[in-house]
Amino acid sequence: MGKRYDAAFAKVDREKEYTLEEAVALCKELATAKFDETIEMHFRLGIDPRQADEQIRTTVMLPNGLGKQVTVLVFAEGEDAKAAEDAGADIIADDATIGRIQNDGWTEFDAAIAVPSMMPKVGRLGRVLGPRGLMPTPKAGTVVQPSDLPRAVQELKSGRIEIRNDKTGNLHFPIGKASFTVESLIENAQTAYDVVISHRPNGMKGLYIGKMVVTSTMGPGIKVNA
Repeated sequence: MGKRYDAAFAKVDREKEYTLEEAVALCKELATAKFDETIEMHFRLGIDPRQADEQIRTTVMLPNGLGKQVTVLVFAEGEDAKAAEDAGADIIADDATIGRIQNDGWTEFDAAIAVPSMMPKVGRLGRVLGPRGLMPTPKAGTVVQPSDLPRAVQELKSGRIEIRNDKTGNLHFPIGKASFTVESLIENAQTAYDVVISHRPNGMKGLYIGKMVVTSTMGPGIKVNA
């Protein structure tokens, strides 16, 4: 992995489970790449992802944002498209854009929102958008009424992220950049952690969080006492 990674790895006690605050602070310290690394949280959950009532899918507003420019695409027409554009949407998806996504697999945006009237068209894009986590859904707060478009666009651009388990039942999501202050990263991490804890499925048995790790783009994983 290189001398820089080896030096960072040597500073992590592999036998220790750090507090969330300790892990975030150490993760920031070890993020020494020549670019602004992303700080991430990873959870190994005890859920059964095959069970519909054990799926984890929600959103969280990170109080200090993500430290990146979020490109938001909105599926809307007419007055709804104008409202989305006025709210700061970067791309308004017309029929040509929908065709480009469907036929060419184009996904050069970070988040997508749709108004209900566009869902018959957007539904055809599930095979492209779904695996990339870009498919608008009511549960993720990305299918909204026209009156809610300004709020939805601004929240996504300000740091609202989706928390969703993968097919193995694990969670992976960013909480900010290494250039953030330790305090800002800890606040984002604690906010996200609280949301994960609050969404433990009611019917599941056994251990909910099996393992929790904080890491940076190029850094080692740091175990957290969850």
